[in-house]
Amino acid sequence: MAGSPRFRSFSFSSAMLEAGTYIFAVLVVYMVATGWGARGEYHLSPESGFGYALGIIGGVLMLLLMGYPLRKRLRSMRSWGALRNWFRIHMILGVVGPVAILFHCNFNLGSVNSNVALFSMLAVALSGLAGRYIYSQIHYGLYGNEIKLRELAQSLESTHSLLNRIIREFPRVRRYLRLDVDASDDRAPSLGRAASNMLHTAYKSRMAYILSMHYVRREIARSGWSKRRQILYRKSARQRIRAYLKTCRMVAGLAVFERLFSMWHVLHLPLFFFLVITAIAHIIAVHMY
Repeated sequence: MAGSPRFRSFSFSSAMLEAGTYIFAVLVVYMVATGWGARGEYHLSPESGFGYALGIIGGVLMLLLMGYPLRKRLRSMRSWGALRNWFRIHMILGVVGPVAILFHCNFNLGSVNSNVALFSMLAVALSGLAGRYIYSQIHYGLYGNEIKLRELAQSLESTHSLLNRIIREFPRVRRYLRLDVDASDDRAPSLGRAASNMLHTAYKSRMAYILSMHYVRREIARSGWSKRRQILYRKSARQRIRAYLKTCRMVAGLAVFERLFSMWHVLHLPLFFFLVITAIAHIIAVHMY
């Protein structure tokens, strides 16, 4: 996608990070599925041995999650390494910690206090996954800078200008791609209105892609061009139309995800503190009774 340099393809190191993220996710899913399948075999006991050690490890890892917000807010920690590295560690700990706790309890429910601590942990983990998704919608990549509306507006203009050649060849494409997204800085729709606009734009962009590509394919087939030229032109049209429609969806969705991220911040921290309280209560109950 042309325009802002942040829309260019990922570098090799970024691609490696993305690949590593997917591999890590697959391994975690495999481990959890394996543990769930063997939950009735009682290989681990939460009261002793390795199962008990996993409880300690999981609890410590969850407690270390506070490192990232402290690094962001405490002036004395600002020289302690790059913030994006803290964020990476924060996300890894937010997955490995709950997995360790699940193996600690052998994927089974126990006493009331342990169940409350377990479900509190699961709520924090699910909240973290939701926050990770919302974060990725308002940043360039998982560790990139925050997306600004003015940059999206520039990209929207740039991707639209790339369609000029296609529009000149096939004028009806302009009618199909008329989505009328609002990229002005002074917009301030409510969350409900912004969400409705995002869903409407998503539907319109999907229909615009289907109709415009159907029209382009038909006209190319009638053009009498060589087979090679038809393939190249069809590929170019598909890439440019997709780029434009994707930017339209990003513009429409930015207001929604910015508001959701603000709301998520208000919810996530209290959930974490509640988890700490229930975990302490669980540890006290286990060792006193």
